[in-house]
Amino acid sequence: MTGPYILQPDPSDPALSTEVPGIDQTGAPVMTKVVTEKPLTLYLNSQEVVTMMTIGDHPDLLAVGYLKNQNMLSDTDVITGIDYDDDLEVVVVRTEQETNFEDKMKKKVRTSGCAQGTVFGDVMEGFDRIDLPANAKIKTSWLYHLAKTINMTPSLYLEAGAIHGCVLCQEDKPLVYMEDVGRHNAVDKIAGWMMLNKIPAGDKIFYTTGRLTSEMVIKTVMMGIPVLVSRSGFTAWGVELAQKAGLTLIGRARGKRFVALAGNERIEFDMNPDLAGDEPENARRKGSMAAE
Repeated sequence: MTGPYILQPDPSDPALSTEVPGIDQTGAPVMTKVVTEKPLTLYLNSQEVVTMMTIGDHPDLLAVGYLKNQNMLSDTDVITGIDYDDDLEVVVVRTEQETNFEDKMKKKVRTSGCAQGTVFGDVMEGFDRIDLPANAKIKTSWLYHLAKTINMTPSLYLEAGAIHGCVLCQEDKPLVYMEDVGRHNAVDKIAGWMMLNKIPAGDKIFYTTGRLTSEMVIKTVMMGIPVLVSRSGFTAWGVELAQKAGLTLIGRARGKRFVALAGNERIEFDMNPDLAGDEPENARRKGSMAAE
């Protein structure tokens, strides 16, 4: 793929979308592109963990990131192999030592995320113990540049809708862009990439096209990322958790406008908002699909 990203969406991949015949509002025949959705069953060693609905790309990153964000894998665990079988729709993550997580499964809490999103009780117990770096910052010039770059990036989001996008950034540079039918899946893919590549989190910014819910805040904090940005809106519990964790939470970031509801001390106002201009057409299209 071309562009500023280390990894980014490939809307031309035929495995990720298909065209379906239908009719429009006048009754005329149309062909509409829709994203794929298929199950992926995750095993940690010999134990089945969960079956997720996903578009099917980067199953290795999704598996590792899910386990990391659910506290089933720690930074000290040694992964000895990741096996994926497309026909069986199964991915197996193997570690040096067996991991028993049955007690965690009993404590799981359903959240408002799409598909199979879950947050476990022990994840919430560890939430208070995470210290996000106080010296991290986000400049408004970075924010405006990131929003423009990300929203102009070719993606399944623009091609077919019904999908969420998440981007890992550093200063004004987007690094990794992941998409999936569930926003938690897109987050987990990035978490998996960071864990497998030993990427530090303290100087990163996390951007999402979706709502700033409790789940998004929890996952961002658990990843150790101090700034979370979205072009969409907030939920009350998401804001409360961000304030509790000291996470910088910026929403409704469109064109030259944004609203920050937590961690305002990290924001450096180094650019006149009027110089940011209005959103390009691609960004407005993404905004109209953000709630899908």
